[in-house]
Amino acid sequence: MSSSRAPAAASGDTRRLFDPEEPPAERSPDAGAGEERAGALSIGGLYDEVEAALAQSFPRRRHVWVRGEIQHLSDHRSGHLYLDLVDPEEETGRGGGRGRARGGEPVLKVKCWRTAWAPLRHSLAKEGIELADGMVVVLRGSLDLYRARGELSFILADIDVTALMGRLAAQRTKLLATLEAEGVLRRNAAVGLPDVVVHVGLVASPETEGCRDFLGQLTGSGFGFRVSHVKVPVQGPGAPASIARAVTMLGRSGCDVIAVVRGGGGRADLAAFESEVVARAVAACPVQVWTGIGHTGDQTVADIVAARACITPTECGQAIVSRTVQWWGRHVIEPAAFLADRVPSFLSDASARDARARGRLTATARQQLRVHRERLSARAVAAARRAPSALERSETALGSRAARVGGLAVGQLDRRDEQARGWRRLLAAYDVDRQLERGYSLTLAADGTLVRRAGDVAPGQEIVTRLAGGRVRSTVDGVDVGAVGAVDAVERVEVDGADRDEGGAA
Repeated sequence: MSSSRAPAAASGDTRRLFDPEEPPAERSPDAGAGEERAGALSIGGLYDEVEAALAQSFPRRRHVWVRGEIQHLSDHRSGHLYLDLVDPEEETGRGGGRGRARGGEPVLKVKCWRTAWAPLRHSLAKEGIELADGMVVVLRGSLDLYRARGELSFILADIDVTALMGRLAAQRTKLLATLEAEGVLRRNAAVGLPDVVVHVGLVASPETEGCRDFLGQLTGSGFGFRVSHVKVPVQGPGAPASIARAVTMLGRSGCDVIAVVRGGGGRADLAAFESEVVARAVAACPVQVWTGIGHTGDQTVADIVAARACITPTECGQAIVSRTVQWWGRHVIEPAAFLADRVPSFLSDASARDARARGRLTATARQQLRVHRERLSARAVAAARRAPSALERSETALGSRAARVGGLAVGQLDRRDEQARGWRRLLAAYDVDRQLERGYSLTLAADGTLVRRAGDVAPGQEIVTRLAGGRVRSTVDGVDVGAVGAVDAVERVEVDGADRDEGGAA
């Protein structure tokens, strides 16, 4: 950058740069195209006059207060802090407020050097404040022109912490009032909780002291808890959204209770639990949410919205274990103790009742045996006394019955014999041999069937005639049906077993 300066700048006339009434330097009509305009400033000269004007209006030792909304924040690893400030939304409306007439929203570049930012950051952390985008702050500092870039910056020297805390408190109060008006502030507390808690949803940063303390309580209880752990960051710009997503996801997983824990920290470290997104996620969760954020001061918004707020992760774990222990005591230990206390007396009473029943049964059995023995003895004596007369009566009855049976048998035999003789006479009357002896004969066919009519035989057929003295075998020469006459035949007569031939009439 050139170090040459115009005479006006050298004379210290800082009004030259800002005096609109000063006419431009006249140019000779004879000046050539390459001839420089009289009074033109170099870049360095221009910045010198700007610095001189700033020094007059805003001396370095003069600090001014500026109020603005953080549009962008960069906490550089070198230890310096860089901010971009714009007018707050409520003042500009973001739709075309003041300062935008020349084509853009005014932005103030703020710088805070490491030596100033370190104590400021420590002071903010003690009050639980962490700067973030969108936060409205009131800053004190001075203006500075960075010649290498032609950039006007604001050098931060102090932050109005009191105003910032009041603003944060007002935002917190407004959020709680909004949730109360919507009827969701105590909605999660109205959600039912199972009698025994077995499935625990855990929202915590892994491998932290708070997470280990909480899990240590569950592990050391001796109960078989099932833990669904969603690992999230619990501080930083992305923490609120991560915590809200984890609570929503666990609310749909069938957990009995959800624990949101963190191992303490300053108020700035707990900023995520003051956010609206976390508060609404807890309020809308269909499962009770218990918090153990590890703070001993005022409650966070998440604590207020949750169904139960514990001071530490350890206390949160103990509360869950205590509920399970109470259920175990009511439903297992107490009934078991009751049974253990009552069983001996119950068994003793049962043994006494059994002994009495056995005694009554034994006495009754003996009584019954004695009664039946006496009855049996009496019946035996009576039977022995009645036996002779009974035998005598039986012998008399038997003799009379035997006498009657003999006569009846003889009469029955006589009747059967007479009946047999009648059947024999009837058979004799129908005896074939007797009929043959009386002169009758029987004509039989060769196969032994009886010939009853003349039509039953045919010429040439062999017939057998049975007579009283034997049989005659004949051959039929002819048959006259319905006429009375003789039939010529050649007969072979068998008498008493001998056959002979003779002619005759059949």
